[in-house]
Amino acid sequence: MFGRFIPQEGKFFDLFNQHAEQVVQGSHELVALMSGVDDLQRRAYNIEAIEQNADKIARHTLVLLHKTFITPLDRDEIHQLITKMDDILDLIEDVAHSMFLYDIRAATPEARQLADICVASAEKVKTAVSLLSKMENAAAIMNLCEEIDRLESDADQVMRAAMAKLFREESDAMRVIKLKEIYELLESITDRCEDVANIIEGIVLENA
Repeated sequence: MFGRFIPQEGKFFDLFNQHAEQVVQGSHELVALMSGVDDLQRRAYNIEAIEQNADKIARHTLVLLHKTFITPLDRDEIHQLITKMDDILDLIEDVAHSMFLYDIRAATPEARQLADICVASAEKVKTAVSLLSKMENAAAIMNLCEEIDRLESDADQVMRAAMAKLFREESDAMRVIKLKEIYELLESITDRCEDVANIIEGIVLENA
């Protein structure tokens, strides 16, 4: 009788997928913010709402983790995966808030390019997460993780070029400081996507 009251797996993969969808939505709002900086406040509000939804999913996942006796993945892997995905949205929100607070009314081409890379990374994270419940998808998942790593390298190159151009061509010291922070935050989003990819790779290698 006792066994009837022990949760076996919960809905961890459903929660991962729900959270990954929020990450993708947030990344698309980020691109929209970079493309239409005339509406910074509304875009920042949209991203904040998405981040709050994701926080609820993350909390639900962690509560479920503590209540679940038998989990489909290692407990630490579940914890790391959901918290690292949450980190992606935290940084997206940081970019939106910084753009609004600094009143940056014209996003540079480099910032828009970095935002596009963030979207591509987020979408591949979502796809990899959606495949995670079936280990026969191992090869496809590993390929996606490699693509996320490549996108992070692309973002590094764009940021280095953006920084070089900024320091060479921008004479307004305050604008240099503001844009430098924006570039660093945008590149950090791809770092967090890579962190998620590394966790997923570890899960696949351990369970496939």
